[in-house]
Amino acid sequence: MKRLVQISKQRLSSIIAGEDASDRLCREIPEEFCRETRRNYALNVANGASTKLAEQVAGPNLVLVWLLQIIGAPVWMLGCLMPIKQAAALLPQLVASGQIRRLAVRKWVWVTAGLIQTVCLLLIIPAASWLSPVVAGVAILGLFILFSAASGTASVAFQDVLGKTISKGHRGRLLASRALLGGLLTIVAGFFVRQLKSGGDELTTVFWMLAVGALLWALGSLLFGMTRELPGATQGGRNPIDEAGAGLVLFRRHKGFRRFLYARSLLLTVEIATPFYVLHANDLLKLDSRLIGYIVIAIGLSQVLSSPFWGRMADRTSRTVMQLSAWMAVAASVFAVLLTWVPVIALQQGGYFLVFMLLGLTESGVRLGRKTYLVDAVPQEERATYTAVTNTLVGIVAVGTGLAGLIAQYGGSLVMIVVLGGGALCSAVACQRLPEADQMLTGSDEN
Repeated sequence: MKRLVQISKQRLSSIIAGEDASDRLCREIPEEFCRETRRNYALNVANGASTKLAEQVAGPNLVLVWLLQIIGAPVWMLGCLMPIKQAAALLPQLVASGQIRRLAVRKWVWVTAGLIQTVCLLLIIPAASWLSPVVAGVAILGLFILFSAASGTASVAFQDVLGKTISKGHRGRLLASRALLGGLLTIVAGFFVRQLKSGGDELTTVFWMLAVGALLWALGSLLFGMTRELPGATQGGRNPIDEAGAGLVLFRRHKGFRRFLYARSLLLTVEIATPFYVLHANDLLKLDSRLIGYIVIAIGLSQVLSSPFWGRMADRTSRTVMQLSAWMAVAASVFAVLLTWVPVIALQQGGYFLVFMLLGLTESGVRLGRKTYLVDAVPQEERATYTAVTNTLVGIVAVGTGLAGLIAQYGGSLVMIVVLGGGALCSAVACQRLPEADQMLTGSDEN
């Protein structure tokens, strides 16, 4: 038994430190910096666990949807949350990347953004308490725009810091370890939410969840600020016009990059899906604290189960991770539609637990796969530019997905789920046509 405990501790340590016995973490990292790599890996995993828990405890895919329902905001506002998250996070990155490239140390961009996200979550509480439903909804959406813009700016910095401090071949496992620990903590949070008294003051419950989420973002900022990042090159910083020109050249030159952008855009139908499933679940089951807790547990459990699998697969073939995730999204939509005609409430509840597990698997896989794919596919000196160009173009597409809220408003949540299932099917086909990451920039294909 003692030996088993010792082995378990060693295994947990290896997950956090990102090491296997025969696989050192220091490839591609400067020799003088190698001794700091394990520390950076551990801090990055802890940062990810904190922020991923925050995303579930106070995120737009579940808790903010529930909040808008409680205060009586129009349905179209609920449908705008995930498009706002995508568009507001992605569109400012064309400006952000050129400025980030001027900084020798870029981790402070992420730290500042994390603190902004902390403040935004805290300000949602008085907005929901003191304002009328429509005005409160508009204020919440406005704060969430700022929250998402900060998140998008942090994303550019994160990709760059990840490439500078963690070697290729370990990035997928790092992202998976972040999701794994975040998932374990999410399960614990779900059990806590489930124990809250149903039919009580649900608004107070949501406020506590927002406060905890804000605290977790602040903790994530502290942990990321402790990362040791060597100063990098500052030349090549471009203004937005130059950055847009550079992005157009990249788009025209590489057929593989164009295919990635097509697939990434179609995968938006997977990433914006969860709030509409919450709406459909509410139509069937009338959500309360107990059922919300079940959903949180389902999403956390899916992260725990998927993270090691997705991480190791992403280090081998991130393209396949995205493709399999899209097929799981198709399966989730079919299953949710079938639950509409199930006559027994208990079976509907159990069925929707599985639906949200599938959604958690798909969201985790898409996010991990696309991040690993792009980081592995492009050279370090152009990583921030490729990331910003990708996210800006996808952000433009995301603006159009805001119409999904109107479809849900007038067509109903079931129609919206069918539409999302069709989009997931198209994204699976697009991912099948992608080259592997190390082949994305092979050759030139200018028109």
